[in-house]
Amino acid sequence: LTMNTPSFSATPTEIDDEALLQVIADFLAMGHVDNIRAMILQEPRYLAWSGRLLVDERYAVRLGVSVLFELLVELCPQQLYRAVPGLIAQLDHAEPWVRGEAASVLGIIGTEPALAPLPALLDDPSPQVVEIVRDILGE
Repeated sequence: LTMNTPSFSATPTEIDDEALLQVIADFLAMGHVDNIRAMILQEPRYLAWSGRLLVDERYAVRLGVSVLFELLVELCPQQLYRAVPGLIAQLDHAEPWVRGEAASVLGIIGTEPALAPLPALLDDPSPQVVEIVRDILGE
């Protein structure tokens, strides 16, 4: 009798960035912010994906991003610049909830480069986005 057993490679296969982004979003949706925090502390380049996470239709993912940044601003503020370009890119998104979420996270980061584009949103067509930006800017 011969048994067919699957062969396993000695080296693990790498997960591509798109799959990893989905894993991060899924973990945030399940409330595993601490797991993602630990991943980012090990590999800060993942911060560049923050803006892409905000387009997830699951509210728990977007909430998780905000909670994550509230933690990271204390733990590794020097790394948060990596998230700013991706978040700024979402300030032009067609959906107002994405613009509002991006503005909120930029407000949490709170650096000059993160806050610089927010005054332009005071003219946003969405009253909710305008209100978020006014709160962040203290107006």
